[in-house]
Amino acid sequence: MRWGILGAANFAMTQMGPAIHAAKGAELVALATSDPAKATGFSDFAPGLRVHDSYDALLADPDVDAVYVPLPNHLHVEWSVKALQAGKHVLCEKPIALHADEIDRVIAARDASGLLAAEAFMIVHHPQFARARDLLQGGTIGQLRHVEVVFTYNNPDRANIRNRPETGGGGLPDIGVYAFGAARFVTGAEPVAITHARIDYENGVDVFAQVAADFGDFTYGAVVSTRMQSAQAVRFHGDTGIITLTCPFNAGWADQAELVLDLGDNTRTVERWPAVNHYVLQVEAFGRAAAGGEAYGCLLEFSRGTQTMMDMVFAKGGRG
Repeated sequence: MRWGILGAANFAMTQMGPAIHAAKGAELVALATSDPAKATGFSDFAPGLRVHDSYDALLADPDVDAVYVPLPNHLHVEWSVKALQAGKHVLCEKPIALHADEIDRVIAARDASGLLAAEAFMIVHHPQFARARDLLQGGTIGQLRHVEVVFTYNNPDRANIRNRPETGGGGLPDIGVYAFGAARFVTGAEPVAITHARIDYENGVDVFAQVAADFGDFTYGAVVSTRMQSAQAVRFHGDTGIITLTCPFNAGWADQAELVLDLGDNTRTVERWPAVNHYVLQVEAFGRAAAGGEAYGCLLEFSRGTQTMMDMVFAKGGRG
């Protein structure tokens, strides 16, 4: 699969570009940027890269099969739809939309084109999440009672795109997607109600959120912030055991991926994945699915469910 990237985002240069380059069955062949100097970092690991001076020019490139979209959040829907209409498979950064109903446009374009379109929710491709899901749904920790998530980092730079309201910035769109989607993926359940949502704002973007939710058979609590010391963990608390993912979201970068299983008989088992790159696994899974070899692990319908929970949280806590 021949990939093109819309925009020379730093994350694309440091993470997803190298992942595409390293993935089996994938090749990074094109980049769209109006500033040729920004292409240098990409050409360092992909020396044959074609550089287009506009997004439309890349979409018109007949030698590009799939497009990765790392543009600012408010542009995700527009350019995902344009790419599908241009005959390209689409992997778009999260959040793929800022409201759940906006994802319907992408789903409709996907269905009309017969191509694959997905949100780049890479964590579901990491084996720690498949393992947690199998253990939980297999009854290893008994009846699930509560899910607890924390995901924080400190980014006070107002010039940073994540802190700009006009581009869809904010902590919940940036990392709340992971806090909500991780719980939904592992449990297979959906929230019945948001019972509490405290959201603090600075400069028109959310910078702290404390969320409680009712999932029917279990409760949920999360803290998401872009103004706190970096931390991340997910805990699934059952009546006979606890599953803890110690580095669920930035595995291999913030820390080593570990799953800790504590059972009621005072036994503890620790599983580790020190060398897994979930970005590479995501690209490889996308390629296999686009070729018809297997079902993709994170469909747009799943992403819509996560955004629906996000919309529920904002409705409860207010949008600033």
